Amino acid sequence: MTPTSQKRLVLVGATGMVGAYALRYALQNATVGSVTAIVRRKLDISHPKLQEVLHRDFADCSSLSQVLSGQDAAVFCLGAYTGAVSDAELRRITVDYTIEFARVLRGSSPNAAFAFLSGSGADPTGRSRIPFARYKGEAENALLAAGFPSVYLFRPAYIYPVEPRKEPNFSYRLLRAIYPAFQLLFPNQVIRADDLARAMVEVAVQGTHRGGKVFENRDIRAMVKRAHQSTA
Repeated sequence: MTPTSQKRLVLVGATGMVGAYALRYALQNATVGSVTAIVRRKLDISHPKLQEVLHRDFADCSSLSQVLSGQDAAVFCLGAYTGAVSDAELRRITVDYTIEFARVLRGSSPNAAFAFLSGSGADPTGRSRIPFARYKGEAENALLAAGFPSVYLFRPAYIYPVEPRKEPNFSYRLLRAIYPAFQLLFPNQVIRADDLARAMVEVAVQGTHRGGKVFENRDIRAMVKRAHQSTA
């Protein structure tokens, strides 16, 4: 693959669980020529493809306009767990930060594809009693209206961390403990973090779907299965 045919990818949330895997996969992917990681704290990774950009205030992304120029695709994994922050902060991170980043990216790279880490149950109607569902739905609506040629909305259910970590709350500790049985009983309600990350990067850089496309957990698992079969 020649350098001119490679894609320029911008990644937000590279220090998070899914974002970290997305970064690793993008750096290994021959289709990706460069990765610009917009982070709030420094990464412990050095790679010739990687440009690390420290940006602490996602409420204002105006200063990123030059960095975001000429990008082919974006993978947006920035988020927060319900209960880990206040309701106001959850909405700010989930909705406001997403909209602000998309605004600047759209102005600098109007033809970029946008892959967004949403969540199962995201409610674009705004009627859900669950704040997380309403906020993810609100962010989805804003992205679909932003004018990008392609917007990919990933709605995973339970994301299995793969590597040991400090779980954010009791529910996640419980799900991790019973994961083997849960996976057997409810296979379409789980997805590995590394598989989800790979799917997001692949879809974003391939850009095979035009317009808005929603991938529920079942769809993501099917993508992952096809990818594994093609490399077997």
